[in-house]
Amino acid sequence: MAFLDKLKNGLAKTKNAIFGQIDEVLKAFVKVDEDLLDELEELLITSDVGVNATEEIIDKLRDEIKEGRLKEKDQVIDTLKSILSDMIGEGEALDLSTTPSVILVIGVNGAGKTTSIGKISNRLIQSGKKVVVAAADTFRAAAIDQLAVWCDRSGAQIVRQNEGSDPAAVVFDAIGYAKRTQADVLIIDTAGRLHNKKNLMNELEKINRVITRELPDAARENLLVLDATTGQNAILQAKEFRHAANITGLVLNKLDGTAKGGIVISIKSELEIPVKFIGVGEKIDDMQEFDSGEFVDALFS
Repeated sequence: MAFLDKLKNGLAKTKNAIFGQIDEVLKAFVKVDEDLLDELEELLITSDVGVNATEEIIDKLRDEIKEGRLKEKDQVIDTLKSILSDMIGEGEALDLSTTPSVILVIGVNGAGKTTSIGKISNRLIQSGKKVVVAAADTFRAAAIDQLAVWCDRSGAQIVRQNEGSDPAAVVFDAIGYAKRTQADVLIIDTAGRLHNKKNLMNELEKINRVITRELPDAARENLLVLDATTGQNAILQAKEFRHAANITGLVLNKLDGTAKGGIVISIKSELEIPVKFIGVGEKIDDMQEFDSGEFVDALFS
C-alpha cells in the first residue's frame, strides 16, 4: 500500500470527526455568514485543532468573505484547504549535511521514541546511509533491549551499555564508533522522564556538551516525539521540552489511532516548530517525511 493511501486510512478518524462534520454543518446553512462561522469555530475547537489555531482559521475565512472571494458555501471546503495548507506550511527535510550528522531524539516514555528511531533509521538506510544508534536511555533495561530489536530490523548498528550507565558515556562511545566506521548519521535515544525535569535537563545538557566537544561541526537535529492520541497534552509536553533542548522538528506518532489529527494544525500555530515525520502504523515503513499538501488532501479526500 502506498504511503498516501496509508495516510488517508490513518487519518480516517480525524477526517470523520472534523471534516465529515463540516459537510453536515454546510448542509444546514443557505449562505456563508457569521452563524456558519460560529458553527465551524465550535467544531474545530472541539476537535483538537486548538483555540488559537481555530481563531486564526475563522479570522481568515472572515477576511475571505469581506474581500468577496468567499460567497457561496460550496467554496468553503476549498478555501479551508488553502488556509490550512498555508498555516501548516511546507515540511522541512532533516539537515544531514555532515558526516556524521547527529539526530538527538527526545520525548516522554510511551510516546513512541523507540519505534520512531527504528523507522527513521530504516528510511535513512534505505536511502543508502550508514546509521549508528546510541542507546542513551539507560534508565530502563527494557528500553535498551527494545531499541536493539528495532536496530536489528532496520539494519542500524547499536552502541549500548548496561542499565544505569551514564548516558553521556554511551554517547561518547557511540560518537567514537560512528567516526571509526564513517557512519553518515548518529541517532541518539534519550530518557523520557519529564516528571523529573531537573534531572532530564541536566542529562540532556551533559549529552549536548559531549556532542559539541566531540563533533563541534556536525549538523544537528533535535527531534521531539509526540503521541497524537494525547491531543492538546502533546503541545504542553513540547513546551516543557523546549526548556531542555532546542527542538528543530517534531515526530508525530499514532495518527492512525486517533480522531485528533487536527493537533498538527494546532502544533504549528502554537509552537512554530516544523513537523518532520508522521507515523500512521506499527510497521517499520509506516513513517514518512511530513508533506503538508498530502496531509491536507488526506483530510478532505
